[in-house]
Amino acid sequence: MSAVNDSKSTHSVFLLTGISGQEDVHLWIAIPFCLVYAILILGNSVILFIIKTDPSLHEPMYIFLSMLALTDLGLSTATMPTILGVLLFNTREISLNACFTQLFFIHFTQTTESSVLLLMALYRFVAISNPLRYTSILTLPRIAKMGLLCVLRGVAFILPFPLLLERYRYCRDNVLSHSYCLHQEVMKLACADITVNSIYGLTGSLLVMGLDALLIFLSYVMILKTVLSVASRAECLKALNTCVSHLCIVLLFYTPEISLTVIHRFWNNSSHLLEIILGYVYLLVPPLMNPVVYSVKSKHLRERLIRLFVK
Repeated sequence: MSAVNDSKSTHSVFLLTGISGQEDVHLWIAIPFCLVYAILILGNSVILFIIKTDPSLHEPMYIFLSMLALTDLGLSTATMPTILGVLLFNTREISLNACFTQLFFIHFTQTTESSVLLLMALYRFVAISNPLRYTSILTLPRIAKMGLLCVLRGVAFILPFPLLLERYRYCRDNVLSHSYCLHQEVMKLACADITVNSIYGLTGSLLVMGLDALLIFLSYVMILKTVLSVASRAECLKALNTCVSHLCIVLLFYTPEISLTVIHRFWNNSSHLLEIILGYVYLLVPPLMNPVVYSVKSKHLRERLIRLFVK
């Protein structure tokens, strides 16, 4: 396959890569990926169905959980078709426009999910500090506005990525190291000065996802401070127990991302296979585990799940 010469050409393509060195067993590797995809689609869809059909679950926590499930479905839907295409059918070619579209939706859903996790942390703080008034503070119209703000924030931050990339010519090696498109990888293939993309991507990530992580941390500092002021030890433990599921999801979301960032920027001699595995973990494990974590930790949701499947 010749190198890509012009980003405006309809014949220009990128080549996706599966798991390097494991091409002979791609078909077997695809089996667990198919299972993971089916389970996460089923799990998040069931969560959405239960929350929508049960009026008693139309509370702030479950509304935020439904937002999280929607972003997880969007992220998996944006990535899995090309991953399975490479592993099952060795379909490696992807056009520039399709690649730009995919990277937009991948980064958009990741940014939106980060915003939703921040909203869930703020909700926990409000619920613990104002246990009798939090439902009047976090009304459904306000939550809807918060969700819309998360979407608009994600679009405003991510939309410049494909618009900037579309202006470049691509005359270098057009082989991507993953089976999906990411901005930080595609921009390196451009035959142009990518300083603007590099600075904007790093600055935007720090101001959006970095700021979200910092605010989540500060929220839990305030939660801990509030909980420690409670006289009863049992009430203190009960309040902290309500935060466990959200903390697990935050760790599942941010730990692989931070690890990948450290590897890309400070550990250049790391194994390429490790980067690929972390990339798959980052994209697939949070959408898979989020419904599991909340189903286990939420008594009301667990009861309705059992009732649904028993019927």
